[in-house]
Amino acid sequence: MNRRTFLRTVPAFAALTTTPSVLNQDKILAAAQTKDVRIIQLPNPQPDGGKSVLAALQERRTNRSIRADKLPPQMLSNLLWAAFGVNREKGNFGKPGRTAPSASNSQEIDLYVALPEGVYLYEAVPHLLRPVVTGDFRARSGRGAAATAPVNIFFVVDLSRYVLEGNPDRRINDPEIQKTYYYCAVGLIAQNVYLFAASQGLAAWFHNCDKINTAAEFKLRPDQRVLFAQTVGYPA
Repeated sequence: MNRRTFLRTVPAFAALTTTPSVLNQDKILAAAQTKDVRIIQLPNPQPDGGKSVLAALQERRTNRSIRADKLPPQMLSNLLWAAFGVNREKGNFGKPGRTAPSASNSQEIDLYVALPEGVYLYEAVPHLLRPVVTGDFRARSGRGAAATAPVNIFFVVDLSRYVLEGNPDRRINDPEIQKTYYYCAVGLIAQNVYLFAASQGLAAWFHNCDKINTAAEFKLRPDQRVLFAQTVGYPA
């Protein structure tokens, strides 16, 4: 199966890999936490178009001047897929492959996406945004344009994804080793965002964020940690 064929089958693949009981539990939880926002089923990603990789590298830069104009659904879909979407059905350790690598394919980084109406968790296999909390939390990512830009991506590590059992990497349960892994993983995803932005004429800004309040407001578990944020939108 080539990449284009696989991308067209992502929704069907998601249906096969998500059990009804888990899906129903997720819907109930999301409904309880978010009364005014719903699941956003993103359009299938379109990997064609935009500038070449070399041209995007030439244009890659941090731009803190970002307009508040909303991104179209297809642009948002392509952005999140480029950041950390599924690009092949079979990767290492029995998981789908993603657009950015991770240690032992742990896929330990989650993307929490702050839009004006609420915060969503990007689920790569169904390629959708699942509501986490209602309200405008974009300012938690930083000052200035970050508070009004259409998209703020929060990078959250889930330490429970580092599984020792059956893993040839015996160091994967060492907290200091884990730290090197998840900081590297965030950098790889963030660079994907930068290159996508450069290829599409968007502005992107990777920066620190409010880690303490964000963790509480996003209802994160103790083994989840907010690391950084990245703001994306049209250049001002």
